[in-house]
Amino acid sequence: MNELARPSYELLTPEVQLLILDVDGVLTDGGIIRDDSGQQIKRFHVRDGSGIVIWRRLNRQVAIITGKESLVVQHRAEELGIQYVYQNVANKLEIFDDLLQQLGFDAQQVAYIGDDLPDLPVMRRCGVPIAVADAVEEVKAEARYVTRFAGGHGAVRDAIEWLCKSMNLWEQALTRYR
Repeated sequence: MNELARPSYELLTPEVQLLILDVDGVLTDGGIIRDDSGQQIKRFHVRDGSGIVIWRRLNRQVAIITGKESLVVQHRAEELGIQYVYQNVANKLEIFDDLLQQLGFDAQQVAYIGDDLPDLPVMRRCGVPIAVADAVEEVKAEARYVTRFAGGHGAVRDAIEWLCKSMNLWEQALTRYR
């Protein structure tokens, strides 16, 4: 890795309490596969899942806001203990504002990971906008951090590690594994 590609771990203040994720292109590689019965099949990366578990063990919240609807997303969210799941959303900013009110967080306490144009309104409002490596240029331009990995290939885990290191929480996260 060259010096320019190395992520910086600036201290994030106030600390991020809520991580919001898009699904297609962030938790998945963006491909949509349908079986013969028309059911959607999605591929999730195991390290993204373990990163979400690490984040939750640090007493942080996770939410999903996605424009599509899929039963497999609900199953994956349940598997990872993600309580706030919003699917088939046309206006992500509206859900974002509702979540802030419901959880009592300020927009600055929220990180959002996106990859495409529908993510821009929330990325512009949240405290820590993050883009996956293969996001469209407009999304990357709004990001405070661009992951080293593409969506569905460990990008969420990379973002969580960056957030934890930026908030001096990474050592605390690692204590469970020592």
